[in-house]
Amino acid sequence: MFKAGFVALIGRPNAGKSSLVNALVGEKVAITSSKPQTTRENILGIVNGEDFQVVLVDTPGVHHSKNALDRTMMKNVRSAIAGVDLIIYLVDGSKSPDGEEIEYIEHLPEPKIVVKTKCDLPKRQNFDCDIEVSALAKTNLDKLLKMILEHLPEYESPHYIYDPDFYTDKSIKFLIAEEIREKALEMLHQEVPHGIAVEIIRFFEDEKAVCIDADIICEAERHKGMIIGKGGSVLKEIGSTVRKYAQQLLGKKVVLKLFVKVEKNWRDRPDKIKSLGY
Repeated sequence: MFKAGFVALIGRPNAGKSSLVNALVGEKVAITSSKPQTTRENILGIVNGEDFQVVLVDTPGVHHSKNALDRTMMKNVRSAIAGVDLIIYLVDGSKSPDGEEIEYIEHLPEPKIVVKTKCDLPKRQNFDCDIEVSALAKTNLDKLLKMILEHLPEYESPHYIYDPDFYTDKSIKFLIAEEIREKALEMLHQEVPHGIAVEIIRFFEDEKAVCIDADIICEAERHKGMIIGKGGSVLKEIGSTVRKYAQQLLGKKVVLKLFVKVEKNWRDRPDKIKSLGY
């Protein structure tokens, strides 16, 4: 018998959803960061086996909406829940869930698995869950996958939802744009990251090389200076790191040019949010 289906991973910001997706897939599908609300849209990570295909849906963190981007992100969470075979709710094992989160979990439709993440940390909170995992230490990942498969539909013959050679539904341009955003998140102050987006404005490929131009979009002039850095140091480091990633991904030379663009209040502009693909 062949098992296949969609599984939504949901939870509060920084619960470890993207890290768990990457660990289960075995490839970098979604960017990760210690800063909350890193994931902005639903991203598919595909786990393929001889007799199964699990399509994991990485979702934005469950949070209260403050602007149009937040509302779009929460809409993505609701759409993911509505169309899957199984829900996995991730509880950050380093924090105590409050009453609001517990009530949210209780009202989620079945079937669902409640997972406590970050079980490799020395200080963990007590909370009733179905399984404890660590994406970093790869603890209980095989056990979790087995639990997932128990809930998925069975087919008499191979039933691949996606080509088994794929590990995500996202394009190369998307992966590179997200890598740029991840490196920017790593290097910038807390006040800047939520106002950052990345837009690929040119992607040209021939037999020898790939030329990529990308805008890093921010909301204020003072943020632009932080992203560029003294003498362009921050922007150069972001570019250097992402260039290496892109060359490994594409298997050829990459010429990457980064620009910083100010667009005030872009997170409250539905047209801009849509053009960015969120």
